[in-house]
Amino acid sequence: MIEEWLKKYSPKTDADCRNALREIMQEVALAGLYRANFFKEAAFYGGTALRIFYKLPRYSEDLDFSLLAIRPSFKLEKYLGAVVLEFQSLGLNVTVKPKEKTNKTAIESAFLKAETSWHEIILEKTPALNFLKGAISMKIKFEVDTNPPLGFITEQKLLLKPFSCYINCFSLPDLFAGKMHALLFRKWKNRVKGRDWFDLEWYIKSEVKLNLKHLQERAIQSTDWDAKKEMTESDLRNLLKKKIKSVSFSSIKDDTKKFIPNPNELEIWNEQYFLDLIEHLQVYE
Repeated sequence: MIEEWLKKYSPKTDADCRNALREIMQEVALAGLYRANFFKEAAFYGGTALRIFYKLPRYSEDLDFSLLAIRPSFKLEKYLGAVVLEFQSLGLNVTVKPKEKTNKTAIESAFLKAETSWHEIILEKTPALNFLKGAISMKIKFEVDTNPPLGFITEQKLLLKPFSCYINCFSLPDLFAGKMHALLFRKWKNRVKGRDWFDLEWYIKSEVKLNLKHLQERAIQSTDWDAKKEMTESDLRNLLKKKIKSVSFSSIKDDTKKFIPNPNELEIWNEQYFLDLIEHLQVYE
């Protein structure tokens, strides 16, 4: 089944195969979590949710989840056995291990909070993967925020493989708010994440309205916004303009190229393009 599934991606290079395989693994993991009733307590969000369920035209790496309510006592471990069994049913051997948070990572990431449960799915080499060149060393990080900023809406999205089921996902306006929070406030010092900018372009061109209230909740929780002050659309636009003028678009394009099928689409990217682009950004409060 995995080989046939992979062929539907029509991969042309080994890198294409690996990107497709990672996405297949992501969908298998979602199915395993569904079997364990994980989505009665949590919702799927982030770039991979946007890719799988809303057709974002780029690959994504991690699986990000938010509990539907604040639950510091939540334990992810009870759901992991179902994930491993789902992979085994398809002839793939994986292990799921907790990932230690290092001081370096905690400084660089805006989202690895003390209230985040962080694990990795590690794929082991099996005969089913002989169509890929070289040894397989593939990991998928997944996080569950047990102290989420609230005020978001979810919807049920249909996953077709490895079997049909409905996955609880953030709505598009709330996904947009989460992406905007990452773009504006990700604490990576001088590093850039080009995928944030690719997604910003996609949301604006897709005419998705951003949930400004949810963005404010996220920014307050990350201490990037004063809880006593209401965030306005004007505030958002000013923050965006400041960010656009502070980044290196050559670095942003370099980081994005490996995740999209046609890097030539990025030729137009520069400071002026994004300043013009955000004039088309829509919000609701």
